Order: sequence, then C-alpha cells, then structure tokens
Amino acid sequence: MDILQNMKVSPGAVLSLIITAVVLFLLPILWVVVWKRHCKETVSLAPLFFGAAGFLVFSRVLEQGLHMICIVGDNPVSRFINSSTAAYVIYGSLMAGIFEECGRYIVIRFIMKKNKTRENMVMYGIGHGGIEVWAVVLLSVLNLLIIALMIQNQGMERVLQSLGISGDVPDLFSAPMLSNVMSLIASAAGYNAMTGLLCVLERIVCMFIHVSLTVLVAYGINKNEKKYLPLAILAHAIVDTMPALSQRMSGSIGILITELWICICAAGLTIWAGRLYKQWTEQAPCSTS
Repeated sequence: MDILQNMKVSPGAVLSLIITAVVLFLLPILWVVVWKRHCKETVSLAPLFFGAAGFLVFSRVLEQGLHMICIVGDNPVSRFINSSTAAYVIYGSLMAGIFEECGRYIVIRFIMKKNKTRENMVMYGIGHGGIEVWAVVLLSVLNLLIIALMIQNQGMERVLQSLGISGDVPDLFSAPMLSNVMSLIASAAGYNAMTGLLCVLERIVCMFIHVSLTVLVAYGINKNEKKYLPLAILAHAIVDTMPALSQRMSGSIGILITELWICICAAGLTIWAGRLYKQWTEQAPCSTS
C-alpha cells in the first residue's frame, strides 16, 4: 500500500496518454480515407463494417468466452494450461488464429453477398484491425488516462478507495486486487512519449497484419483453394507466439524483442499478401459465389 500511495503521475504522463488516445482514434479513420482515395469508386465501405463486426463477434465474444473457461475458470483444462508455459503459449496463439481467421472465412464466404473484390478485402482488413484499435487498445489507454487524471485531481488515497482498496484489505482479495491495481497505476504513472510511440507503431504494424491475413483468406475463397485458411491460421499463430510468451514470462522478454518479432512477421505477411493481391484476377470474382 505504501508503494501505491507514493506513486505520482506527472503532467508528461497525462499528455502522452492524451496524444496516444487521439492518434489511436484517428488511425483507423486515416487508413479508410487513404484506401478510399486510392481506390475511389472501386471500393465500398460495407466491407469495413463486416470486418469490424467479424472481429467483435469471433474475437471479443466467442474467443473470450472460451478463455473464460480455459484460462480464467477453475477446472482441469484451465489448471493444465495455466501450469504449463508451452500449453499456455500454444493455446493462446492457436485460439487467436482459429477464431479470427475462421471468422474472416465465415463472414467473407457466407455472409457477404457482394463487394468481394480484392480492393474491398483490404477494406475488410482495415475494419477488422481498426475496430481492434478502438475496442481494445484505445479503451485500455483511456482507462489509464482516467486513472492518471483521478490521481492528479483527487490524490492516490481517493483513487484507491474508488478502486475498492482502502484500509486493511481482506486477505482473500488482497493479492489479485493489489496486483491489478498496482499494474494499472504503475502503467499510468510510467507512461511516456516512448511508450505511446511504441503503442501507435505496433497498431500500425498490426493493421498491415490484419489486412494481409484478410487478403490471404479471401484469395483462397476466390480461387477455391482450401489451403489458405489453415495457412492463415498458422501465420496468425506464429505472429502471436512471441506476445503470448512475453505475457506468460512477464519481465523475461523485453518489449523491443516482442515488437521486433511482430514487425518481422508483418513484413513477411505483407510481401506474401501483396503478391497474392497482384495475382488476384478479376475474372470470376468471389462476389459471384
């Protein structure tokens, strides 16, 4: 408790959080504007919303529901996964790939009835990655900003009370609650320009990954080649291997190593998807399926 009460939030941390939040909000919009201007009338906004909906349903609802059973819950499966680093990394990486890539496949193949051109598949990927920026990363940054402003305006004692921690914390709740609170407050207090820059750069790179994976899945649908869905799942799992390992072994793997891994994977996927995009012929487009 003394460590928490002695933490301070500098004006620089608040400013960095505000700038990061603004940039994250504008990032998906900028992608849409740039791609729309590039393609003009050949691209529709409808795939953007299909991509966003696909991510929310398959990743934030279905996948998170499974995590509640296999990670958060107390059962033989969760105990096995949480007790093994290898099982945790394999599970986390594979589930992200399976849910998101199968989600892309289902939405593009069965739900979208038209607008299945290569230009619109890029727009679908922008919607998928863009809503992740807003619904996951931006919300996390806004949460830290609210905590930082509360500490500045109300003081640490009031913030701890509002978070449900004041006085003598019951032993039953002290460890998990204090761990979560300390992590949030430390993140808010330690936020700086470099943290914000890394956050934004990671989201830009991840947008390339989401667009590339969408092109991969859609190309397989267009060509009626079933191998591209499992390849996309495998590629997604490989991308998520290092972040999952970093999350599991907190402090053992530096953030720069994780970001470098993501950048290398993004470069490889972008080159691969770019070649498929160029090979995507306009005869018998998948919009007719």
